Amino acid sequence: MQLAALRHRTESEDCFVISPHHVRIRFHSAKDDVKKIIVHYIDNYLPPKDAAEIEMEKVGSGQVEDHWVATLRAPYRRIKYTFEVIGEDGVHKIVGDRGIKDFSKKALLEDSSYFKLPYLHKIDMDMTPDWVKHTVWYQIFPERFANGDKSNDPKNVKPWNPEDHPGREDYYGGDLQGVIDHLDYLQKLGVNGLYFCPIFKAGSNHKYDTIDYFQVDPEFGDKDLFAKLVNEAHKRGMKIMLDAVFNHLGDQSMQWQDVVKNGEKSRFANWFHINHFPVTEYHDPSKGEGDPEYETFAFEKHMPKLDTANPEVQDFLLEIATYWVKYFDIDAWRLDVANEVDHHFWRRFHDAVTAIKPDFYIVGEVWHSARPWLNGDEFTGVMNYPYTLQIEEHFFKKKTTAKEMVEHLTDQLMMYRDMNNQAMMDMLDSHDTARILTVAGDDQALALQALTFMFMQTGSPCIYYGTEMGMSGDNDPDCRKPMDWSKEDGDVWKQVNELVKFRLKYASTLGKGTIRLTVTPDNLIKVEREGQDHITVLFNTTDSVVEVESDAQLSQNCDGTKLLPKGFAAYVKH
Repeated sequence: MQLAALRHRTESEDCFVISPHHVRIRFHSAKDDVKKIIVHYIDNYLPPKDAAEIEMEKVGSGQVEDHWVATLRAPYRRIKYTFEVIGEDGVHKIVGDRGIKDFSKKALLEDSSYFKLPYLHKIDMDMTPDWVKHTVWYQIFPERFANGDKSNDPKNVKPWNPEDHPGREDYYGGDLQGVIDHLDYLQKLGVNGLYFCPIFKAGSNHKYDTIDYFQVDPEFGDKDLFAKLVNEAHKRGMKIMLDAVFNHLGDQSMQWQDVVKNGEKSRFANWFHINHFPVTEYHDPSKGEGDPEYETFAFEKHMPKLDTANPEVQDFLLEIATYWVKYFDIDAWRLDVANEVDHHFWRRFHDAVTAIKPDFYIVGEVWHSARPWLNGDEFTGVMNYPYTLQIEEHFFKKKTTAKEMVEHLTDQLMMYRDMNNQAMMDMLDSHDTARILTVAGDDQALALQALTFMFMQTGSPCIYYGTEMGMSGDNDPDCRKPMDWSKEDGDVWKQVNELVKFRLKYASTLGKGTIRLTVTPDNLIKVEREGQDHITVLFNTTDSVVEVESDAQLSQNCDGTKLLPKGFAAYVKH
């Protein structure tokens, strides 16, 4: 048995409270190396000789590890536990708080063998909003969704043409009235969460260079119109998520312009990371121009980075964060470039918004491992790119086999507590990436197969506007084409609509149930979801026709009992 591979960490994603009297624990071992794991557990103040036992379940295999799970009951809200590990080679060990010991009854009775949770505090539980697990998001890039009010169109607005290839400076006139005009459409599609890219006053079409956080961009409308949008969406059972750009300001903001004018004498000089004055020029290191005068988002000179360790900056941003929750009743913030802002600020942010709405949803933009932000005091979840990009690697790019993808995804699921996995925002494309149809080589069946696979995962799925219309588009800015309204009720629309309805019909299981990913002997990818219902979904990413059961509730390229390439078949047992 590979002792170096035996792994568990208490009070982490390997050990977390799921109710005042229950703890979920995970253990990790080398692949195909361990035969059985028995957990011995009891109250901290009771003798180990009276400990209960439970055998752990192997829930999946990753690249190099097997993953094991058990749920322990703590009647008095305290618990200590240890692992009895039996290897395939017969080696018998105890893995406890002070290391690995040879198994013996005597060692099992030693208090030092036990990990301890001193008390199961409800306030320390990483609770995530239940409504998120019953939500399908729809991402709207406001400038390109619909033009509902010609009177607020920018100068040189271009004709609405979904076949265009937008430039970075192009405007098409999309606005909030256009969204209001299409709320019934969105309700018909079935989505029940609307995620908006920034709507605040800014100097660009994308609005990530904020000028005034307290003003809706006049090109989109005003605050009265936004309040109407929120109210009308809420009437239809839809949640509203806004995009918060708190890492940086736009260079046309009042604060930065004061620094430009007054230099180090500006009262906002310490709001930013300024290396030296004046800041009227910007030397871009990526172009070999030397060290920059001030820190920015990436090396974008129009986006000077805020110093969020400054209490004045914190208070300013928290006033913004709470203002839109208090007075406009938004339900969620998506946090742009969240990983570049300090943890101290995000803890203050979390406390401020959840004090107003305890079930508020906080989503960070983090493109890599996000464990530091997901301990219950910062974000609810993150944009789950490390997970969904694995899907693209297999389905679209064929860089990995089905087995390799399943291993990667299983490892990824073990990185976070169950409740965080359930609150992740899953998306295959967005305003920052090429559209899935383009990545899929304009193969619509393949794009829909991958989208369906994503919808069957734990996490809250998100559709990028136009996916249901079969829109294509390369990397930014080409992925931001004007919405193609001519494809409503077309074949692709109907398939996406059916997928959304399936996800919401079985939201209790798909949103909160257990998940197990495997590959069948025929090389089909098998997703098993266990909860209120038992749902099994098979995906054929091979070039062969594979025999499956009949009577699938949701399918593509499935002819009776024959599952064709690029096909899937979903079965539900109550």
